[in-house]
Amino acid sequence: MPDRVYLDWNATTPLRPEAKAAMAAAWDLSGNPSSVHTEGRQARRLVEDARVVVAAAVGVRPQDVVFSSGGTEANALALTPGLRRGAGQPVQRLLVSAIEHASVLSGGRFPPGAIKAINVTASGLIDLDHLRALLSEGAPALVSVMLANNETGVIQPVAEVARIVHEAGGLLHVDSIQAFGKIPFDVKSIGADLVTLSAHKIGGPKGVGAVVLAEDVQGLEPLVRGGGQELGRRAGTENVAGISAFGAAARAAMAALEVDAGRLQSLQQRLEEGLKQTPGMIVFSETAPRLPNTTLFTAPGLKAETAVIGFDLAGIAVSSGSACSSGKVQPSHVLGAMGQGRELAQGAVRLSLGWSTSQTDIELALKAWRTLANTLLKERRNTG
Repeated sequence: MPDRVYLDWNATTPLRPEAKAAMAAAWDLSGNPSSVHTEGRQARRLVEDARVVVAAAVGVRPQDVVFSSGGTEANALALTPGLRRGAGQPVQRLLVSAIEHASVLSGGRFPPGAIKAINVTASGLIDLDHLRALLSEGAPALVSVMLANNETGVIQPVAEVARIVHEAGGLLHVDSIQAFGKIPFDVKSIGADLVTLSAHKIGGPKGVGAVVLAEDVQGLEPLVRGGGQELGRRAGTENVAGISAFGAAARAAMAALEVDAGRLQSLQQRLEEGLKQTPGMIVFSETAPRLPNTTLFTAPGLKAETAVIGFDLAGIAVSSGSACSSGKVQPSHVLGAMGQGRELAQGAVRLSLGWSTSQTDIELALKAWRTLANTLLKERRNTG
């Protein structure tokens, strides 16, 4: 296959060399990390070394990191009724922003009747007044607001959200899966009580994630019961190779964060300048704070499925605003929550960049887009 340009980093990232090397080293170990003999202790050391790295990356103690099978399980584990902070009241209901990932919108272990959605503004930012109104309606709530949206890249004001939630006696879960490794943050500075992470968004392997707890959060009940792994919070023999690679990827991502962010911001600016040469072009959430790597756009009459296929045929991997597990393009629930019409939501295309994205990649993507746009404009003129 000829060289291709990969611009779907928000879906998953290539495996970093450091993560690949860590996995290979772990595969040579035969011990179970719960065993007390030498082989077991060697495996345990890899798990705990990775725990230290991930904890340091988000500013918590190693014992407050719980490894899971990925971001979806981490979110489901975090959304636990009865969570509390210290001697505070346990949460009894769940408030989630309307633009959350499906694994959060599903509500974890909260019953459907205890879940309500928080509105967002037209730019994709959480409606703080609506949040306050919902918090005032009843018992203490667990609030779930993502740090950065996977489709639009919008960065939420989670520190302000935390202040509002805590004043109302609630707790805050922050899905940081898209933000981790792209913007600097730590659990304390954003005021989160729980944070969730995923390895394959930062150059680690698929199938590894983590729930991170603030120091005095209590009541996290395991989804998977059996052994006493992860201090009794997640049973099952740890994925030693995957966890070790997660730690290696986290170390590499944090070391390169500042340089990568500045470079990606420049590439994003060039990309969007090029896209805007098409008449009627819309870059969603353009005026809101966004990740430096994410651009969600459309043009009048654009069909996302057609555009994604067109890009693919030109050797460019991009995605639609939202796709279900079967790969069939669906209208974006994020854009719907922002008040965008169905036609625009069905035409949204996302380009997301990463550490190896180059200026040449951006120029090739823009060239492919100009070809697609000229075809679309010609079709519109002929049918207009």
